[in-house]
Parts: sequence; structure tokens; C-alpha cells
Amino acid sequence: MVRVHRKPLLRLQAKPYMAVCIMNRPPLRVLIAAPRGFCAGVDRAIQIVELALERFGAPVYVRHEIVHNRFVVDRLKQLGAVFVDELDEVPDDRPVVFSAHGVPKSVPAGARDRGLAYVDATCPLVSKVHRQAERLIEDGLQILFIGHGGHPEVIGTFGQVPEGSITLVETVEDARNVEVSDPARLAFLTQTTLSVDDTAAIVEALKTRFPAIRAPRSEDICYATSNRQAAVKAIAPECDKLLVIGSPNSSNSLRLAEVAERLNVPARLIERASQIDWDWLGQPNTLGITAGASAPELLVREVIEALARHFEVTEEIADHTPERMVFKLPRELVA
Repeated sequence: MVRVHRKPLLRLQAKPYMAVCIMNRPPLRVLIAAPRGFCAGVDRAIQIVELALERFGAPVYVRHEIVHNRFVVDRLKQLGAVFVDELDEVPDDRPVVFSAHGVPKSVPAGARDRGLAYVDATCPLVSKVHRQAERLIEDGLQILFIGHGGHPEVIGTFGQVPEGSITLVETVEDARNVEVSDPARLAFLTQTTLSVDDTAAIVEALKTRFPAIRAPRSEDICYATSNRQAAVKAIAPECDKLLVIGSPNSSNSLRLAEVAERLNVPARLIERASQIDWDWLGQPNTLGITAGASAPELLVREVIEALARHFEVTEEIADHTPERMVFKLPRELVA
């Protein structure tokens, strides 16, 4: 049984002619996963863009989405951020911020060559993986990298070391078939936003084939990804359905929906309340809600308010240990 803090939803006073509709709304228990939403790396990245705008004035350019959430990106655009795909879109006299997912070494090198002022918003936990990759290559090891091809974090990590020194492993099947040059000189690393369960299965397959493979000193999957997946597992047994608030290009958000589905709880990923499929939702007794690490709490409240227009909602927040991780901001922005 999930322990919860009960919190009846506050409502605006209804007009008299709406009274019958309100009384006839079906009851809905909304069980809110915790922790959810912003992690320390996302919070830091957003602050970096805001501080850069204060320090340099608008516009400040950002290479790729600072985090994978359209609401966050649109808000920063309104403040004066300009999002671009590549450095050649950045004027010579304007600063540029690199996204939280990390970038290949060639990107800051290109900025320096042009004399651009830049701020690196790479999540420190992603930077830790970058440093591990460099050390492993210096030690003469081949790296098997567990991750999703094409994801910015994967591209950034591959770009830290010489081409060909890392091999991507996406599935258990890949792990069973990957070719290596020397099984005795092998290590693995992982993307920080993966499914904990999927990754464990891939690692087990690699260790079965390559008993001498070197593991990271500490798990690469970040604390926020692990905690949010564990929070979904905690509430899933009590939920009829689950809504995950997050963007479709957010790896950690997609994994949350997968976790629920594997526990036989139908789940949907939505960006905003306007995307709720009311026909799919039906009339559950208990609806679970969580949010990916790039989704602000404001969007959670928006979804609950939308639910309150269709149901007599009672909110319950799952018991949890608060996250207290905080990452330092770049010195050039806080000095």
C-alpha cells in the first residue's frame, strides 16, 4: 500500500446553474507520484539561460533545446532565448549556451575558434560520464555504450573520444552479438536517462559474454531517472491508468510510461492538459500522475485542474524522501 498525504482539490466557486453538473461528476482519486518533475540538472540548465539573459541581454542563443520540454523552451523564447541547431547560426557578437544533454568536444572548440562567448549547461552527471569515457580510452579500453542512437546525450558522449572507440549497444540482442577487439580490454557506460530494468538486462547480457568487462565506478543512470521510475512502480499497483507529463522526445519521460505499461497499467504520455484523451481515460477509480525530469510542476497542476472539470477529484501525493540534490552554477554567471 502506498502511503499518501491526502489533499482535497480546491475549487473556484461554481455558478448556480453549474451545480447539477458538479454534483453529478464521477469521483476520481488522483494518486500523484513523488518525486516527479524537474531534476537538479534541468533546474540548473534553465537557470543558466535565465542568468545569461540577465548578464548579456537578449538575444542569447542556445544550441539545441536546453531541455526536452516544449513549454520550457517556449517560455525561454519569450524571455529572449533563440534556439538553433548549429553554431553557424549564432552571430559573432552574441553568447551561446550548450544544452543540458552535453555536446561533442568539437562544439566548444568551434565556439573558441570563432571567439564566441559560451556557457556549458551540460548536466554534471552527464559530464561525469564524459570524464569516465576519456579515462577509459586513456587506459586503452574499448567502450560499449548502452543508450539510444541519435539521442543528444549519446552524440555528446561519443564526441568526447576518438571516432571508433565507442560502440553503441541498444538492446539485449545487441549485447549478445556485439563484436569487440579484445574481451579483456573492455568497459561499458550508459546514458543517464535509460530504463533501469532494461539497462540491468543489457548489463547482465554483457557480463555473461564478457566476465572481465569493467563497470562504471557508480551507476551512470542518474538519481532522478531512477527515483522517478521507482515512484511509478510504487503507485502502479493502485492505479487503473497513468498519465505521464512530458515531451515525446524526452527519454526519461518515455521510460516512465514504459514502466507503467510493463506493470499492466495503461499509460499515456502527454505534454499538456489539452492532450488528454478523454475517451481513452474513461472513468477510472484511481488515476496515477507523474512528470518527467524536464516537466515543470505547473503542468501537473494544469492537468489536475482539467481533470477537476470532469471529475470530483481527490488528490493524494505518494509518500517519498525529498530530493535535495543541487548543482553549482557556472562561475562566469554568478561571479
